[in-house]
Amino acid sequence: MTILLTGAAGYIGSHTAIALAEAGYDVAIVDDFSNSSPEAVRRCEELTGAKMPLFNADVADKAAMRDIFAQVKPGAVMHFAGFKAVGESVAKPLMYYRNNLDTTLTLLECMAEAQVGPFIFSSSATVYGAKAKVPYTEESEIGGCTNPYGWTKFMIEQIASGAAKADPNMSVVLLRYFNPVGAHESGRIGENPTGIPNNLMPYITQVAVGRLPHLNVFGDDYDTPDGTGVRDYIHVVDLARGHVAALRYALEHKGTEVFNLGTGHGVSVLELVHAFEQATGVKVPYKIAPRRPGDLASVYADPSKAQRVLGWKAEKTVQDMCADSWRWQSSNPQGY
Repeated sequence: MTILLTGAAGYIGSHTAIALAEAGYDVAIVDDFSNSSPEAVRRCEELTGAKMPLFNADVADKAAMRDIFAQVKPGAVMHFAGFKAVGESVAKPLMYYRNNLDTTLTLLECMAEAQVGPFIFSSSATVYGAKAKVPYTEESEIGGCTNPYGWTKFMIEQIASGAAKADPNMSVVLLRYFNPVGAHESGRIGENPTGIPNNLMPYITQVAVGRLPHLNVFGDDYDTPDGTGVRDYIHVVDLARGHVAALRYALEHKGTEVFNLGTGHGVSVLELVHAFEQATGVKVPYKIAPRRPGDLASVYADPSKAQRVLGWKAEKTVQDMCADSWRWQSSNPQGY
């Protein structure tokens, strides 16, 4: 069976492509390289020995996507394509709504035309918003998102769920990620943001490798043990395994199901900095900066449903996350 992955030249998609190939699935990828590199796909092929057909296209381009569906004939779709920076979404909301919603609507329409049922979506813990209490369960209140990025994820969940309700052939699995970090243990693929990183770990590693002078810690006055924001960091390889488990579930079930993918443990910004220094022996200078708009104090998961239903749980430690991130960055100081 061929699984069509959108946006899989990016960070999470490329690691999932490897996990799928290792699980025996064929993988085809569509990406427009707006925030990724085709080199990532080449390295996925190198690591797995599997050919991964790569289509350079905008997922919002219906004519291009219809052609890709006709060529690939996928048995399922995983949707990673989308803009993903919280701060940027606050500054450029229309760009986020246009891109993230248009790509999803086009993709779902093409799936319906091709009668492809299983759909696994990269959602986010940002859908829980400011009102939900930690740890977040799948039954926690959603909506009330604090930024446009989160609202796009919330809206796409509603769109996909509505499509599944209307089409008995559809099986939608919404995966609410927490904070993916780390890299493939080979050091050949990893997170490769363009410009100044929006996420913490690549910011740390780029400071450690000398590309940036210091880390900006956005806020030290949150109601947390050390005043810095607390997040649930999950190793990207664990996250990729979660997608394989979600696919197997989607192939056997209909309707819509939601799963948190996290560790269930919160780690503060400064705790992650110190863990990185301990794991690598590299000092990370930092400065305290103002809070970023849209950020919450503490976000972490209750991932017990994924373990109960999918048989999945995160296995890698914070030390693994730091060591693997540094192996990637130090081996590829300028990225791909």
